[in-house]
Parts: sequence; structure tokens; C-alpha cells
Amino acid sequence: MPINLKDRFRSAWRKGGMEHAVRTGVGAALSLGAARLLGMPEAFWAPVTTLIVLQSTLGAAWDISKARLIGNVLGAASGGVVLTYLGTNMIVLGPMIFVFGLICSLLHLGQPAYRFAGITYAIITLTVRASAPWVIAVHRFIEVSLGIVVALLLVAVWPETEVTSGKNPREKRS
Repeated sequence: MPINLKDRFRSAWRKGGMEHAVRTGVGAALSLGAARLLGMPEAFWAPVTTLIVLQSTLGAAWDISKARLIGNVLGAASGGVVLTYLGTNMIVLGPMIFVFGLICSLLHLGQPAYRFAGITYAIITLTVRASAPWVIAVHRFIEVSLGIVVALLLVAVWPETEVTSGKNPREKRS
């Protein structure tokens, strides 16, 4: 039996895989373009963040992204302060990650906030750059936040079609 490529594409689209791939590609390109348009020095953090956010469902993306933004603020602000006063310091890394865990736990922010705080903090404090610490922190905050915002806007205007039991979600149920 010959393989009908048109039928395979149609089937993949109905199952949501191709639609998700197109939507994710569009989101990554848009966030990279926006970051470059703003002149961000490490614009790649915007599409990386967009890719992470777009792996969530619509409801989860909104809730988790709020926590990710809070974690991003926490990591960027503390990273800028620590880098300003202590420089690149491995000894402070462990205690700061612990502090993020305490803060996120006490404020019931959850794991996404904790992860993004730690990741943002580590990126800011453990990579050597020529810019002032506060500039690095602000750039990272903007790049990551831009990725989150682009993903959320895309989720809002192009919600992912929910597929149940392999049937075409666009077909009306009888």
C-alpha cells in the first residue's frame, strides 16, 4: 500500500503534533525577533524561554508563567545585587539557591518560580561579562520576560487544539 504523504500530514495536523510544531516555531521566531529589535545582547534567552512556556497547556501556561515571571524577578534582582557586591562567587551559589527555595516555599510560589529564580541567578552570577552587574541583571530580566510574554500572547491568540481519543477536534460530535 503506497504512503499518501497528504494523508499523513492531515492526520498529524489533526492529532495536534504539527499544529504545535508550527505554533512553537512561530513563537520562537517572534520572541527572537522582538529581542533583537530591542537590541538585547543575548537575545537567544527570549526564544529559549518561549519554547519552555509553550510546552504547557493554555491554563497551565498562564498560571505557571506568572510564577516564572516572579522567579525571574527574584533571580535577576538578587543576581544583580550579589554580583555587584560579591562578584562571581561560587560559594554564595548554594546558599542563594536555598534562599530561593525558602522564599518560594513560604510565599507558596511553587517550583516554576523556584526554578526560574535559580536559573536566572546562576546565569547572571556565574558567567563572566564586561557589563556592569545591574545591566546584566536587567538584560536577563528583559530577555526572559519577553520570551514569557510572547509565548502567553501566542497562547491567547492561537490556543492549542485539545485532541481527545485521536479524533479530529474540529469535527462536531453527534
